[in-house]
Amino acid sequence: MSAWQPLPDDLPPEVRHFVEQLRLLKDRTGLSLVALGARTAYSKSSWHRYLNATQPPPRQAVVALCRVAGENPERHGVRWELAVQAWPKPVPLPGRQATEPEYEDDPTLPWWDTPAQSDGNRRPGGRVLLYAVLLLLVLLVTGVIGAIALG
Repeated sequence: MSAWQPLPDDLPPEVRHFVEQLRLLKDRTGLSLVALGARTAYSKSSWHRYLNATQPPPRQAVVALCRVAGENPERHGVRWELAVQAWPKPVPLPGRQATEPEYEDDPTLPWWDTPAQSDGNRRPGGRVLLYAVLLLLVLLVTGVIGAIALG
């Protein structure tokens, strides 16, 4: 078990429970924060903030941790929603205008989880198929011209 920093006393119970569950998941992986960062799309410093309750993690970070830990991400989805709703909002610095931060659901998606962009009715892989057909036609025309030149 890692030697975790104590969580702030004034954390709402939903946030405390959620972060404790994330810490257990992280400990179950046996990975350091550096190794966890290498296995997910989130840096060591991001994981440090998430696991010490200084910033709520995006949903995709929780999904990535669950995948690494071999856990079902759906189990932690409700906990994540409750925690994000109850997460304490940062206090603005003196002299600065108060802005309400919005915690995004998926601020960063790893490239392997990014949904494919589709243009209207275009099917995925259509461009590769087009290039393959064009290459085949070029080879065919080249072959015919070569056969005529030799014959």
